Amino acid sequence: MALGLGVETPETACDDSNCPFHGTLSVRGQTLDGVVASTEMDRSVIVEREYDVNVPKYDRHMKRRSRVPAHAPDCLDLDVGDTVRIAETRPLSKTKAHVVVTTIETTRQLASEQVTEPATDSSEAVMGDATEGTAGTRSPEGEGNAASRGTVDPEAETGGESA
Repeated sequence: MALGLGVETPETACDDSNCPFHGTLSVRGQTLDGVVASTEMDRSVIVEREYDVNVPKYDRHMKRRSRVPAHAPDCLDLDVGDTVRIAETRPLSKTKAHVVVTTIETTRQLASEQVTEPATDSSEAVMGDATEGTAGTRSPEGEGNAASRGTVDPEAETGGESA
């Protein structure tokens, strides 16, 4: 364990001086969780956080987003969509004052890794029989005539005669 945050040191080593594990960068202050939105900068990522804000006038909650630039050490392999934990550091540049500490396993990732057993043939047959004949049929109440739908057929008005 390193940093006092309860995260493990990455197995791969790096020579980044701004790495909290293999360099001299110290972490302090708050830690935030978010999703990597962009990895297009060199050794930097944009971490996006989504949170709810109360709107008292309407007695509802509104979703807000904040994008935090963070330093990505070379020892962490990050891709867009990864859920990460970032920690506050000293200012590293004009906009960067956070560093990525670890990736977090989300419940969505854990659910996709679980292998489920395929359904048995008898349960598929029962479910298929119940819904098979009703997919393309409509009830007589829902069909209605053209006038009730707001469309008018010109031949229906003249009785089929052409002028």
